[in-house]
Amino acid sequence: MKVLPFKIPKSSTDTLIIEEDKGEAFYDKLHQHEEIQLSYIISGKGTFIVGDTIKNYETNDILIFGSNVPHVLKSDVESNVSSHMISLFFSLDSFGEEFFNLPEFQKVKAFLSKAQLGLKLKNINLKEKFKAITKEGKLKRFLLFLEVLENMMESEVETIASFSSKKIYTDNEGKRMSAIFDLALNNYHKDITLEDVSDVATMTPNAFCRYFKQRTNKTFVQFLTEIRIEKSCNLLSKNNELSIAEIAYQCGFKNISNYNRKFKGTKDVTPTEYRRRMSL
Repeated sequence: MKVLPFKIPKSSTDTLIIEEDKGEAFYDKLHQHEEIQLSYIISGKGTFIVGDTIKNYETNDILIFGSNVPHVLKSDVESNVSSHMISLFFSLDSFGEEFFNLPEFQKVKAFLSKAQLGLKLKNINLKEKFKAITKEGKLKRFLLFLEVLENMMESEVETIASFSSKKIYTDNEGKRMSAIFDLALNNYHKDITLEDVSDVATMTPNAFCRYFKQRTNKTFVQFLTEIRIEKSCNLLSKNNELSIAEIAYQCGFKNISNYNRKFKGTKDVTPTEYRRRMSL
């Protein structure tokens, strides 16, 4: 299976594609596809990357990825929570070239255009509708899909990325970026040097720095720091037994002062304040 681009399996008669992923972990390779993706996390937790940003996800989150937006989900297998996700795939011309250009769907089209930077929806329960879509016939499935879109537009929406390259990657480029992300996601708690990551990318350090900045709009050090911050957020909100210093060290920070400074620069609050808010 190619990492990039990723082909969504479908028959010649499918307009709306439904996939249900269930297991220990979700597909964890960086990929992109032509279709817009709406995913409901039935159960599971972990992190995901879209564009230039990494965020946490958990049960009942809804994630939306636009057409050809590179993204990857990394399940937290240590949480002992099974991963279960229902995803809907479609393009803007799946139901006819003029469907989303109809006056009734102008707001829907505007909402979907925001998905180029990735969207995360919270505080909206669409679990039963997503589950029903997997069981119904094509007409009822389509009507439920329209209801889901309407409900999503009325919900609280968080735009994920500030930058997302519209470049369609070649298979080799996709494998290279996937290897880079794998290294960071699997080893964020360790000391990762520029030589380590440039070796994985099979590039010189200088060439790698230019390459990564062009594709994510940030340096690898910034990217790695954000992964560490998001991982620490998960521990701050879920584990009250660990001290803030212990969390910092577990997530790859070598000293507490640097962690506090980087955390506040990313989240606009201190780790202590973040933990307090998450406990309310």
